[in-house]
Amino acid sequence: MPELPEVEIARRNLVRWFDGHRLVRAEADDTRIFRGAERAEFTRIRGRLTSLVRRGKYLLFAFEDGHGVLGHLGMTGKFVRRKEGDEVRFSRARFHLDDGHVLHFADARMFGRMEPAPAASLRSLDVVKALGRDPLADGLTAGQLAEAVGTSKQDLKVALMDQGRIAGLGNIHAAEALFRAHLHPARKPSTLTPDDWKRLVQAIRESIDFGLEEQEGEEPVYLEEGGSENPFLVYGRGDGPCSRCGSTVESFPQAGRTTYACPKCQPRGRVGK
Repeated sequence: MPELPEVEIARRNLVRWFDGHRLVRAEADDTRIFRGAERAEFTRIRGRLTSLVRRGKYLLFAFEDGHGVLGHLGMTGKFVRRKEGDEVRFSRARFHLDDGHVLHFADARMFGRMEPAPAASLRSLDVVKALGRDPLADGLTAGQLAEAVGTSKQDLKVALMDQGRIAGLGNIHAAEALFRAHLHPARKPSTLTPDDWKRLVQAIRESIDFGLEEQEGEEPVYLEEGGSENPFLVYGRGDGPCSRCGSTVESFPQAGRTTYACPKCQPRGRVGK
């Protein structure tokens, strides 16, 4: 499932693909990715891309004609570039460029989102205003992380995934950061020490940097897709050996998602490393 690193790579690819080119035609199938938004507005977009900003897991497209699009990759969405006439499986919306290439938004499960809106209003949309601090775009210190997450009564991992507190982290990178920081996902934020917050903010940076390096390229491959190899330290490794100590990795549900943790490296009652 796309998280901050995957969405950031999509942004970088799109900026590169649009650079020096004009959008000559936008088209989209009548699917639920528009969530009741005016699909016809999407098809009216023309001209150059003037900016493409990422906030958490959202993409904010702004075009020179004043049109904008709020994009979200959902669970299986991705942007791919193909030559005009090439078919793309699960293509739901398309940007046709003046260089003969088409940028497809492909989304097998259609949990993604493309919402046309005036470019000037994108940052004031409720879903964007509700986002917390973005670790990559805004930077993140231990103090800022503690302030954003420390008051939550939820389990630590669940609190890290709250987009209103920290924007962009999902199930994968929350689990990876906690493993890197030697913190159990079920710890309560109020039990963390200043050193814990310092290790956790560093671990978040490291996990995001790893994700950016892993996903860099024009053809993103998500872990859930068939045939993809698991590159992560703990995520998806339930019942297998810990990559650090060899203990059996545990898996258990948290807020409707599967969590992974090493009982030795991340003991529930441990404070500090």
